[in-house]
Amino acid sequence: MAALSDSVRAVRGVGPKKAALLEGMGLYTLEDALYAYPRDYEDRTAIVPVADVRDGDRACVCAVVGTAPVLRHIRRGMDITKLTVFDGSGTLPVTYFNNKYVAAQLRQGEAYLFYGRVQGEGRARMMVSPEFERCEEDRPQGRIVPVYALAAGVTRRDMERVTDAALQALGGAGMPDFLPQPLRDKYGLPELRHCLRRIHRPETLEDVRMARRRLVFEELFLLCCGLSRLRERRRDERGTAFLDTGLAAFWDALGFPPTSAQRRAVEEVRRDVASGRPMNRLVQGDVGSGKTVVAAALCVLAAQNGYQAALMAPTEILAAQHYETLAPLLGRLGLSCALLTGSMGAAARRAALTEIESGRAQVVVGTHALIQKGVTFRRLGAVVADEQHRFGVAQRAALSAKGETPHVLVMSATPIPRTLALILYGDLDVSVLDELPPGRRPVETYAVGEKMRQRIYKFMEKQCALGGQAYVVCPLVEEGETGLRSAQQHAEILRQELPGRRVGLLHGRMKPAEKDGVMDAFAAGALDVLVSTTVIEVGVNVPNATLMVVEDADRFGLSQLHQLRGRVGRGARQSYCIFFGVDKGEAARGRLRLLSATSDGFEIARADLAQRGPGDFFGARQHGLPPLRLADLAGDMALLQSAQEEAAALLAESPALEGYPLLRARVEKMWGQAGDIFN
Repeated sequence: MAALSDSVRAVRGVGPKKAALLEGMGLYTLEDALYAYPRDYEDRTAIVPVADVRDGDRACVCAVVGTAPVLRHIRRGMDITKLTVFDGSGTLPVTYFNNKYVAAQLRQGEAYLFYGRVQGEGRARMMVSPEFERCEEDRPQGRIVPVYALAAGVTRRDMERVTDAALQALGGAGMPDFLPQPLRDKYGLPELRHCLRRIHRPETLEDVRMARRRLVFEELFLLCCGLSRLRERRRDERGTAFLDTGLAAFWDALGFPPTSAQRRAVEEVRRDVASGRPMNRLVQGDVGSGKTVVAAALCVLAAQNGYQAALMAPTEILAAQHYETLAPLLGRLGLSCALLTGSMGAAARRAALTEIESGRAQVVVGTHALIQKGVTFRRLGAVVADEQHRFGVAQRAALSAKGETPHVLVMSATPIPRTLALILYGDLDVSVLDELPPGRRPVETYAVGEKMRQRIYKFMEKQCALGGQAYVVCPLVEEGETGLRSAQQHAEILRQELPGRRVGLLHGRMKPAEKDGVMDAFAAGALDVLVSTTVIEVGVNVPNATLMVVEDADRFGLSQLHQLRGRVGRGARQSYCIFFGVDKGEAARGRLRLLSATSDGFEIARADLAQRGPGDFFGARQHGLPPLRLADLAGDMALLQSAQEEAAALLAESPALEGYPLLRARVEKMWGQAGDIFN
């Protein structure tokens, strides 16, 4: 009998090419396949009479093939196969596109279960490209069919074949449950073996619900155990205590009154750095909430105490902007600031490295260049990482390693609910900036469809004529997916629609020097319109830009659209944001209208998390958090809080889980990237 440790290559029907594709999905062994949970299910237990299916239904019918399938070549790249099926209630045409095998697989006069979408009404009604399987007397009619996330070249049948083998191996394996029995009894959680079988091969949707609840709790419990251990390790660490924490001169040099939220966050930072333990703090706030002020305060505290501070930004554009903001402020306090980026010339780089190594550069702003070999700090005492979701834990650690347990501040403009932030950023304390500086005018936001396009072009021309500038963001660099506007294509269209206006193009495939040149030209007012991909999402600050237009906005996440909107409204003039895409269906209309109705980043983030799940929203792998296979951090918040409470209670009783070796092994496996979290 197969074992869970066996390679997927041992599964009958899986050849070397297919095995390589499965391994590309992270499925190396049968045990890996057990934890590749279905992403959805199709309920094929409800078999509908042919006469009752309606336009738009995804239906399951048990019908006999009445006419032999006929394959026709329509045009180059398009084949079509047609047949008719029937049951006691009526007949239904069935059509397949580009499936040359189906004619040989379906036999006239035999009964099959067909599952697919119905299109049209009356004589135009048909079922399009349904899946099918033979009706057999010895098996139940209809079933719950798991839907797996698949890579190109891997079919549903491939996944069913591999998970069948994994479940068979599970049946013969001794698999003790690692969740303590009292915990399972308290929450009514079935044993692991039973849940794995039910999540892959449920007989009812209730099976799915029951199995999912156990597996989600398990996943969140392991996550919280690891986060608790990280917090405990931090409490034991000793760091540098900053003794001089007076900031009166800093507030005077700022030149504007800070918000109460900024003062509160700076006070939290001040207490942290004076405590004698290394600070690990996240400051999160909406676009424009003034996170840089908090970072500047930390830099000043470090310099006052004889240490250097480093601020790492994800792009050269953002690093340059931080430098341009910080250098004058620090200069008023008699402090020196240096810039280090990858595209600097050799002479400028050597000069910067000398300033950093000697300690004359008290504050250093840069990109990933800061963590490269050859960058030596004389006495690094504080580290700031901007845009947390674009930096991994390893990158933060690499910068911190340039000093001796320096204080760390990470900044994020992706607001998430505070309770969730406190749970998720388990190795970080959390400060929230929930106020905008006075004078910031809300950006007027509109969600529109194609019929408004010419009016929007005229509005863009009007904004430029008044001295403003416009961003236009597209989802693609060049022509690709049908129906989506590319940046290159749209730049040409705008040059025709706005004659006399200077239209620039910016995208991620350009060389850094090219991107900087275009962005600098836009910032200097040498371009009226900048057509771009989402490369401008983070940090770009052009106060004169008064209009943001996002093409195919239905293709972006809500939080990403909110970030893009934050690129305008940075000056004294009224600014506007226009999202194209409300004519892309009801779901798109609802999402885009939410953005029109609110500018509250926390509310938008909650909606985004609920709609998209944590994967894209948090970029968990980039955060350094283990990826969650099944849990939905918005929908499973109650389970998350229970898991956190139980993890804290168990670790209080057994800090290294000495009495729970199976559980400890699973926590270590999940958190393998964090090293030995029990030492």
